[in-house]
Amino acid sequence: MFLEWIYPLVEFFTPLNVFRYLTFRSAYAAVTALLIAFMAAPAIIEKLAVLKFGQSVRQDGPETHLAKTGTPTMGGVFILVSSAVSVLLWTDLHNVYVWITLGSLLGFGAIGFLDDWLKIKYRNSDGVSARAKFLMQTLVSLAVVLALYFLGEEGQTELYVPFFKNPVLDLGWGWIPLATIFLVWWSNAVNLTDGLDGLASGLVIMALIAFTILTYLSGRADWSGYLGIPFVRGTGELSVFTLALIGATVGFLWFNAHPAEVFMGDVGSLALGGVIGTLALSVKKEVLLFIVGGVFMLEALSVVIQVVWFRLSGGKRVFRMAPLHHHFELKGWKETKVVVRFWILGALFAIVALSTLKIQ
Repeated sequence: MFLEWIYPLVEFFTPLNVFRYLTFRSAYAAVTALLIAFMAAPAIIEKLAVLKFGQSVRQDGPETHLAKTGTPTMGGVFILVSSAVSVLLWTDLHNVYVWITLGSLLGFGAIGFLDDWLKIKYRNSDGVSARAKFLMQTLVSLAVVLALYFLGEEGQTELYVPFFKNPVLDLGWGWIPLATIFLVWWSNAVNLTDGLDGLASGLVIMALIAFTILTYLSGRADWSGYLGIPFVRGTGELSVFTLALIGATVGFLWFNAHPAEVFMGDVGSLALGGVIGTLALSVKKEVLLFIVGGVFMLEALSVVIQVVWFRLSGGKRVFRMAPLHHHFELKGWKETKVVVRFWILGALFAIVALSTLKIQ
């Protein structure tokens, strides 16, 4: 919006030329989202508390978590609002990737909002049923995938693998169902990770930092050519989006750090997972995301392994509790230790992923 309103005035005041630069707009998108989150959060948290929109804690979980019962949830709302406002102010609104990614954020966020709302309204409810939630996630994912397929750049269906400069396979129409499953998976992976104070939000920030770099490089013909990665025209604008989301998530983390004053809820975790998946699809880094989001992968796989082995073995468990962060809690690690160590792993995964850009 600022680009359309202010940049045309550059002929009268040349310093306004800075609005043309991605780096300038990206930086101030982060600052804007952070300030909105900081200003809005106290009032939203207070309102959530008054409305008794409190977290219900699973009774079979670690005993230390029982004290968290009643802590306001649905804090992901101010991540969505602050990032969306910042994106609309600082991005090029003619860029199709911005609108697709914003649609993904709000679409998955709407599913999470409905799920959280039902859990709160009907205290003994599990929210949206697993089948209904999966169906809604699939529909939102399919809409995002079809938008990328028909509106994205040529070569959208080509599959790139780390360490290889050229695509290893063109999936053709098969890319659509696979990409849809991919988005559903990542939306749920971040959702499963959101179980400790600050854990998911910190890991999301690290993943988004990596994708800020990836989107910026992928959107520039010179840098993408130098590194031998696919050039996707227009995706550089997504670096403004990712930094806005980083600013909003940092603002949320301020209040979500242990002991948390507010929880993200499904409205935040489903949306953030869906956006990370959408960013990966946009810049052809689907396989690389499994490295960038390594901790999310471990968390989601721990649940899959636990459920499958429990059924096959007649009630035996691989982990003391799934997702994986609860396993380490039950082994005696303090919550803050689990969070910080998982953050360290998240940073290492992101660094390793970025290092592959030069090794191909």
